Amino acid sequence: MDISIVIPLYNEEESLPELIEWIERVMNENKLSFETILIDDGSTDNSWNIIEKLHSLNERIHGISFRRNYGKSAALYCGFNAAKGDVVITMDADLQDSPDEIPELYKMIKDDGYDLVSGWKKKRYDSKLSKNIPSKFFNRITRMMSGIKLHDFNCGLKAYKSKVIKSIEVYGEMHRYIPVLAKQAGFKRIGEKIVLHRARKYGTTKFGMSRFVNGFLDLATITFITKFGKKPMHFFGVVGTLMFLLGGVIAIWLIVRKLYCIANFIDFRDITSQPLFYIAMVTIIIGVQLFLAGFLGELISRNSNERNKYFIDKEI
Repeated sequence: MDISIVIPLYNEEESLPELIEWIERVMNENKLSFETILIDDGSTDNSWNIIEKLHSLNERIHGISFRRNYGKSAALYCGFNAAKGDVVITMDADLQDSPDEIPELYKMIKDDGYDLVSGWKKKRYDSKLSKNIPSKFFNRITRMMSGIKLHDFNCGLKAYKSKVIKSIEVYGEMHRYIPVLAKQAGFKRIGEKIVLHRARKYGTTKFGMSRFVNGFLDLATITFITKFGKKPMHFFGVVGTLMFLLGGVIAIWLIVRKLYCIANFIDFRDITSQPLFYIAMVTIIIGVQLFLAGFLGELISRNSNERNKYFIDKEI
């Protein structure tokens, strides 16, 4: 099979028939074999009934339904597990992503050799204040922290080699950072394509302002895991040792200063009456705790089922 089209959705009953008809037309015109996987993320409208009806009319349409709303990452994770195509295309169900982009995305993966191609909605029809400006800010931060030169990490329209999506695990809000996960797994040929962004035809957006807070926290998480996931002592141990040494130096300096004052009959304050003494003690304690955190992290990492999970590309 050439392509698996994975579409997470939540309350998109109005757009589904039109979207499926559009996909069918584009794929048939380009003579591509495909399947469409619709993941209903706990919709409260008639979306699942429509999916069942579409499947009864076309066996290439598959459906997965969640008992409740788990989020886009969970939907993509299940869709990736079910996908059987050589190339996997993801897109949103709200008709803001154009299926006309699929053949070119497929070509970039199959012919140009990219592992992952991300869409770039260069011209957007969203609210500038609520989406455009925050999106540009987070994309800039992500580029700086990941080293991946993409303009739109969160674009729903992406194409992947099958082995890419089988090698990563998407959870939390990590769907925003799939290119980062792919790079971590060793897939470095990451490309970008300017894609058409359409104004929303039905309904309203399902994402609130909380996505920006969650997105920032997940970026911090994935950055830490990428650099220190297999070697937590390299972070906690170094920071803890530095804090322990800093607190120790301050404590020794206070003691030496007291002895100097005694030897030279100079008045001095008791060490325990000086704020600097308590700062030194707190710094030492935090340093020890961080070191122990790194040590425990190493024990957990070395006993994890994934401690020897490496991503093999080819074998003879």
